[in-house]
Amino acid sequence: MPDSMSEQLRQDMECEGLLECFHGLKELDKTCYRALVEVEEPLTVDEIADAVDRERSTAYRAVQRLLQTGFIEKDQINYDQGGYYHVYSPTDSSKIAADMQRLLNDWYAKMGQLIQEFETKYEQSETAVPAAES
Repeated sequence: MPDSMSEQLRQDMECEGLLECFHGLKELDKTCYRALVEVEEPLTVDEIADAVDRERSTAYRAVQRLLQTGFIEKDQINYDQGGYYHVYSPTDSSKIAADMQRLLNDWYAKMGQLIQEFETKYEQSETAVPAAES
């Protein structure tokens, strides 16, 4: 494999690792997301299921996880004679990136707080314990 292709593959894996790390997405969720990005048009759950070669109910669960995490959006299409159906499309990547940045900032702030609590707790413990005599 040429260096540029292996580098692209590595970057793709790292990006997908981010999706897994930040949102707990499963392999099927990522596959459904890629299917939506590749076609560049909204799809129904049935079309997504066909694209990823899974049962409709399985694809539906993945679509629901993608909706909950904000990776895709749902639109309603109304029939002229009444009734409707839903189609799904990927959320703008800049919005997803901004959401992940916000999650990272929140995590960073929380870790900083926990580190400070650790330091405070054990700093007090060290001053409370008498030094060992020689």
